[in-house]
Amino acid sequence: TGSSDPYCIVKIDDEAIIRTATVWKTLSPFWGEEYELQLQPGFHSISIYVMDEDALSRDDIIGKVCITRDMLAEHPKGYSGWMSLSEVDPDEEVQGEIHLRVQVLGTQGSQRLRCSVLEAR
Repeated sequence: TGSSDPYCIVKIDDEAIIRTATVWKTLSPFWGEEYELQLQPGFHSISIYVMDEDALSRDDIIGKVCITRDMLAEHPKGYSGWMSLSEVDPDEEVQGEIHLRVQVLGTQGSQRLRCSVLEAR
């Protein structure tokens, strides 16, 4: 139909932590959602999956971005900007990007993640 029903899932080390609202019938969703949560001291990565909700079958994965602990360490004040989606299935072509703000707050023993899932295109 030329449109999707996108939502995002935020995973920390492959554990789903957050699910945004679904934005119906669009290729340019706006979420504007912000979350703050505790991080485990030894976490490795944060992955954001952009999904297409499907009422009749399994939801499709549109693409994902992965932010590693090292990438966050390179941006001590946080990262904000557009990130290109990468494929999850090597047989699928992925086009699109997502606008995120990600910041790690606190000290080494007690870190929190502030994640804003803003929009995609």
